[in-house]
Amino acid sequence: VQLQASGGGLVQAGGSLRLSCAASGSLFSFNIMGWYRQAPGKQRELVAAITSGGRTNYLDSVKGRFTISRDNAKNTVYLQMNSLKPEDTAVYYCNAALIRGGSTYDYWGQGTQVTVSS
Repeated sequence: VQLQASGGGLVQAGGSLRLSCAASGSLFSFNIMGWYRQAPGKQRELVAAITSGGRTNYLDSVKGRFTISRDNAKNTVYLQMNSLKPEDTAVYYCNAALIRGGSTYDYWGQGTQVTVSS
């Protein structure tokens, strides 16, 4: 399984970016697709997730600003980020989780840098 993340960049506060994560296989192979981020000196945190059934979950600090979605036909998951703040600056990682027999198997894409200037 390969996950290819793209769409990061430099944007001013209040701006928008859309991250994309293209999977090498069908998204239905995975139970949960998610976006994580890691800022310098901080732990990686879950930003948003979407299940195979379309249920979503968000980090409190991004609720109302970020939207996760999936295009099953393109095997791609998106993270639309609006009203960006400097504290959103981080490396963003795409994740695919496969849950089988009580165990979770995680697959990661390479990170994409998001930098929000004030």
